[in-house]
Amino acid sequence: MASKGIRDRVAIVGMGCTQFGEHWDKGAEDLLVDSATAAFDSAGIAKDDVDAFWLGTMGSGISGLTLSRPLKLDYKPVTRLENMCATGSEAFRNACYAVASGAVDTAMAIGVEKLKDSGFSGLVVSRPPDDGSAAELSAPALFSLLAPAYSKKYGVDKDELKNVLTRIAWKNHKNGAVNPRAQFRKEVPMETIAASPIMAGQLGIFDCSGVSDGSAAAVIVRAEDAHRYTDKPIYVKGLSFVAGPAAGVIDPEYDYTTFTEVVRAAEDAYQQAGVEDPRAQLAMAEVHDCFTPTELVLMEDLGFAERGTAWKEVLAGTFDLDGELPVNPDGGLKAFGHPIGASGLRMLFECWLQLRQEAPPERTIKSVAAGKKLALTHNLGGSPGECVSFVSVVGSEPSA
Repeated sequence: MASKGIRDRVAIVGMGCTQFGEHWDKGAEDLLVDSATAAFDSAGIAKDDVDAFWLGTMGSGISGLTLSRPLKLDYKPVTRLENMCATGSEAFRNACYAVASGAVDTAMAIGVEKLKDSGFSGLVVSRPPDDGSAAELSAPALFSLLAPAYSKKYGVDKDELKNVLTRIAWKNHKNGAVNPRAQFRKEVPMETIAASPIMAGQLGIFDCSGVSDGSAAAVIVRAEDAHRYTDKPIYVKGLSFVAGPAAGVIDPEYDYTTFTEVVRAAEDAYQQAGVEDPRAQLAMAEVHDCFTPTELVLMEDLGFAERGTAWKEVLAGTFDLDGELPVNPDGGLKAFGHPIGASGLRMLFECWLQLRQEAPPERTIKSVAAGKKLALTHNLGGSPGECVSFVSVVGSEPSA
């Protein structure tokens, strides 16, 4: 049974996003204050005007006090949550539902992570006890399985696929090079990417997203109230989150060329938003490019390319900044790194800028000026065969 959705019932009226990077001079509380203050200012409101807060963080706090303390909130409800790498998106989804239900008039979704202080990369979490059958593989090793599986299934030569993955990394670094909020702001030559030291399987250092600190926030209100705050609100069209049965790793039919969770979440979000042809209807997409083969597979799971053809589209420039469907125009996880609690909201911040035509000229996508009004964000958490997935569709105009 598909979600009924809350299409055009809520809108984003303010957003804030810190620079992502190595913030040795700031703690999680500083970053939260920075992004929240920017979002309040963007919406033209004070913190006391927000009725409730949803905070996403994996390892930078364990209760609502993580946010109420630095913001000095006056006895407001603050819900702290996590859902692996989709944590920031979960904060957004829950805040939207609260406003849509009528429970609150104004909500804030905010995410933060201070990975550089932790000494860890990836998920900062202690694993619960299990039966001992869980794979003892690193994240690069788990996601590296996508590349040879794709190559074998679709008959793509190993060296050709290396070129494809190299181009994905090159594209995202190129986009990030002109984004002042990105962690890595330099273009990287394809030769350098292709020759980088191997991390796991076919994946080199430049095939993997970085480790960073950051925070992002959004202010959400009822759609009918949106123009009280801004003349360019962004309307929520579809929100879908799914948790898979985690059966892929024990299913002999699972072939590591798809994330079924992503397919299901996308289908649900598209149904809610009335999207029938995502490649034709979307102005842009921000996707979870934790590793380059992940982005390749996502292009097919999200319906941007037919099965077995995304590698050709990558080489053709379809997903470049000036391509038919720009993917990760801000630079993605590849250029920003992945502070878990903040990434989903950082993706929405790029949609906010692009759909409102407020991105700087050097990185403005053409599709919005050409009349496209919708954007997509995507997160996944976990690994191939056992993950959670989130997909949102937002737009610059309410439906007719």
